[in-house]
Amino acid sequence: MKKQLIFIGFLAALQVSCISDDQYTMDDFKNDISIVYQGNTVTVSGDPKGFVKANGAHVIVEGSNNLNATLNITLSGATTDGSLLVYNQRAYNIKLNGVSITNPVGPAINNQCGKSLYITSADGTTNTLTDSSIYASAPTNATGTEIDQKGTLFSEGQIYFRGNGTLTINGNAKNGIASDDYIIFEGGTINVNVSSTGSNGIKVNDGFTINGGTLNIDVKADGARGINSDATTNINGGTTTITTSGNCKIEETDGAKDTTSCAGIKSDSLLLVTGGTLNITSTGDGGKGINCSMEYQQTGGILIITTTGTKSLSNPQGLKADGNITISGGEAYVATTKKAFTTDASFFINGGTVMGIGKKASSDNQGSQKSYTEEDEDVDKGATVISNGVTYTVPSFYSCKEAYILTSKKE
Repeated sequence: MKKQLIFIGFLAALQVSCISDDQYTMDDFKNDISIVYQGNTVTVSGDPKGFVKANGAHVIVEGSNNLNATLNITLSGATTDGSLLVYNQRAYNIKLNGVSITNPVGPAINNQCGKSLYITSADGTTNTLTDSSIYASAPTNATGTEIDQKGTLFSEGQIYFRGNGTLTINGNAKNGIASDDYIIFEGGTINVNVSSTGSNGIKVNDGFTINGGTLNIDVKADGARGINSDATTNINGGTTTITTSGNCKIEETDGAKDTTSCAGIKSDSLLLVTGGTLNITSTGDGGKGINCSMEYQQTGGILIITTTGTKSLSNPQGLKADGNITISGGEAYVATTKKAFTTDASFFINGGTVMGIGKKASSDNQGSQKSYTEEDEDVDKGATVISNGVTYTVPSFYSCKEAYILTSKKE
């Protein structure tokens, strides 16, 4: 009988551990811990197992041996000298319930759990996370290894953003949001502001997806990207607005110079747009709207790109892909001071609505589109609205008067 009970318990534990990270609902997070920040102190409740330790308002949740509990940590209150550091074995949820955390020596929230972190902004709340401009030495984990500190909100595991509240993240030293896994946005309003002393708005290793919500990214650092994704990037819904204003960044290694330009999105793999609205503005020297190392594909949604920088160390571009650019649905409007669409492979317009305006002609390997120069009398250069089967309102600060115009339709 005892062996049978042990076996049943083992099966139950196995079933719990096999839950897919994207199958969790709020009902799965049953161990409620409340942390209220109050200046230089915190008040903790709902923690009978003693997971939470605090040094002033710097809080550590020690769940390294927590194999069974899916924690639900609620944060509220305010501190200008605090943080949250979590070690855990299982996926867990952080509910932001009107909290403001500023850490003067490092990240505001640091997740050292390799499983999923769910960030839920409570409906109707406003929440703020801010890091310092200079990070202190990282603390060490149980093995004596210094932990990663890659941004204001950092996670070793994947991050799911949920809820209908507002979260503002201010990055002053590194990335605004960083994950060594993937990131999925599902709802809420998220504002990411990175100063000139910081880095990327969002840095993610294993893929980036927007399914809904509102995402606003403003990056001022040189050579920084609004979204820097090392894997596939999916825009399926929501409203995303990205602004970069930094110039090129030059780094020298062993005598070799490497130039990095700003970009609204830098994707090292496929970038796929199926829905939503994506609006990118890049004003710095050599800035790009989208820089994709593989293919760009659009089947729906709305893409608007405006880049107004000059060429000094790098070419400003609208949408650049090393692989094919294929647009078969949705709308794509690109205005730039160089090429609107650039590809090292082929550019296909198989559907949708497309207009590209640039100082130089876009890549047009398909051969079915026409680029118009200043000699074409039927195109009004520098007009507020340009129409050649496609109507597009040119941004007021756009100065490329004598442009090549590429459209998906002809009058």
